[in-house]
Amino acid sequence: MNSASLPGSAGDPLIGLDLGGTKIAAALVGADGGVLARHTRPTPAGSGADAVLDALAAAAAEVDPGRRASALGIAAAGVIDPRTGRVTSATDSIGGWTGTALGAGLADRTGLPVACDNDVRATAGPELAALNAEHGSLLFAAIGTGVGGAVAVDGRMLHGAAGIAGHLGHVPSPQAAGLPCTCGATGHLEVIASGPAITAHYERLTGTAADRLETVAVRAAQGDADAVHAITTGAVAAGQALGGLANTLGPDRVVVGGGVPRIGALYTDALAAAFAAELMPPLRGLTPRAPLFGADAAVLGAVALTASLPLHHPGALR
Repeated sequence: MNSASLPGSAGDPLIGLDLGGTKIAAALVGADGGVLARHTRPTPAGSGADAVLDALAAAAAEVDPGRRASALGIAAAGVIDPRTGRVTSATDSIGGWTGTALGAGLADRTGLPVACDNDVRATAGPELAALNAEHGSLLFAAIGTGVGGAVAVDGRMLHGAAGIAGHLGHVPSPQAAGLPCTCGATGHLEVIASGPAITAHYERLTGTAADRLETVAVRAAQGDADAVHAITTGAVAAGQALGGLANTLGPDRVVVGGGVPRIGALYTDALAAAFAAELMPPLRGLTPRAPLFGADAAVLGAVALTASLPLHHPGALR
């Protein structure tokens, strides 16, 4: 991210916040895109939305004690409508999060104008900017404890009705047929392709407990055929879904991030092969790539939201 991409007046720094179910990350970012200060703290996920908003405001104050920032962007878990600034839907990983007035509530607590979006869309923002194409298109998947995503077409990130665009984990998947999803439906990609879903599939196959995905990956490396099957089933499901979406959207770049791909080639090779098998001829040669940006992607993406999305100002709730 370069200085031309950062908003703010007269080179003022900006605050980026990344809200997850377990951790809040905050950064003060200068006009040149450099991170001037960082802070992390636990998310008080079981204490209600007001406590989470208070913690977000406290994190912002920690990175900007001199109150130099002119605006704040937040990348947040849940379905976020950036136009209204509200959380339109969320899992129970943060108690009482659905319906929260995120933009206005945080603006009141910090005294700053606030832009907000879903955390995966915000993280995908720098990937879209890196295409260096006015009409670039991007398909971004984050496969970890859940399956999230973001879609940009012709240079513009899509948000859709109620901010729901890009929730790739809730496309139908044949491999997930009959399995209940957290959204209330059945047979969605997330319940076969996420880390916990792959672990659960292994347990269904074997009747043997596995505490986490990495345990399944170790067993696969040791030659456990059921572990190999559980991992490759999740990978194939994700690859097929992404390949079909690529045919629909025609992206210039497909990015697959999150914790699950980090288990190694058994997963990434199976995903890539399943993806390639779905592609129409004009897209052949398109390959899923790892993210270009590291741990700061979400907070830098959050900062960039202040230049592209509506700002919610203090006093809007009164």
